Amino acid sequence: MTVERLSLGKEGELFAVKYLKKQGYKIKEQNYNTPVGEIDIIALDGKTIVFIEVKTRQSICYGSPFEAVNHRKQRQIQKTALYYLGSKKVKNKALRFDVLSLYMDGEKWQAQLIQNAFEVSSF
Repeated sequence: MTVERLSLGKEGELFAVKYLKKQGYKIKEQNYNTPVGEIDIIALDGKTIVFIEVKTRQSICYGSPFEAVNHRKQRQIQKTALYYLGSKKVKNKALRFDVLSLYMDGEKWQAQLIQNAFEVSSF
């Protein structure tokens, strides 16, 4: 990964946290790493635990950031979410999976949040 892409990703993550806070989310974890994978942001939206995948692009010339969250990526996020729930001993809580798409439009970030972007599937 190039330095430019790493920088864009870090800038995107900072913007994502600010954006989500403005939307009323309470950020609990960022870059949550486990042996089974990583989740970009874990937050509360009311009483719902939300696992958020952030996808950042310089532009949408080569497709939407949402397209990068394919079935394989969804399963990896779900496995990591299960690991989180088990490690924190969370039970009987509503949960959902959101995807936040970010791209640069000139000098300005454009954001699109899809709540309930995908459902929990059986493993």
